[in-house]
Amino acid sequence: MESIDVIQHPLATEKSIRLMESENKLIFVVDHRASKQQIKKAIEELFKAKVVSVNTFIFKNQKRAYVKFSQETPAIDIATNLGLM
Repeated sequence: MESIDVIQHPLATEKSIRLMESENKLIFVVDHRASKQQIKKAIEELFKAKVVSVNTFIFKNQKRAYVKFSQETPAIDIATNLGLM
């Protein structure tokens, strides 16, 4: 599975903004067949950022990935580049 196929879009909700500011995390809607390792690899390739951990959550037929970034790459910078902020 290609990196561009794994990540569908970022999620911009109140919770995602709060997580971005407090825990340096972003939430992405991902392909339901993607594993945590594939998600981590795709995020690192697409955004040139170091990923610390990936947690997944299935909600109403959507798979969401909670991606925690390292301190060197603030999630706010990535969100700004994506147009979320």
